[in-house]
Amino acid sequence: MFDLSITKILVLAVIALIVFGPNELPKVAAQAGRMLRDLRKIAEGAKADLREGLGPEFQEFDFDDLNPKNFVRKHLFDEAEQQALFDQFTSTTAATTAAMTPALAGEANGNVNVNGNGSSTILRDGEQPPFDFEAT
Repeated sequence: MFDLSITKILVLAVIALIVFGPNELPKVAAQAGRMLRDLRKIAEGAKADLREGLGPEFQEFDFDDLNPKNFVRKHLFDEAEQQALFDQFTSTTAATTAAMTPALAGEANGNVNVNGNGSSTILRDGEQPPFDFEAT
């Protein structure tokens, strides 16, 4: 979620040491730990209250299902459709990558023009690429 590496954690620790000083840092760390513990306790209490309010038929309710990505995936698509969509995405991505690789290599050299239909033409030295007035 936060993507913290060891170096980032060390940098944060050094900044905290400079800001709070070696005498206050243990107190601040203890307060932060208590605050996180209290926040977790509050969140668990809210989940328990919600489960209690929903009744016994929702005791096995998973709160991760409320995430919009998971909700759509779970309720609109079955397993076969999910696999078909994933296969279609990967095949389209592979085809696009295969089609664009020569053009991208040419663009790096500065001598390939990719047309709107996906085909590419090689430009001669000093030749101007075509300009589409309707596209701009």
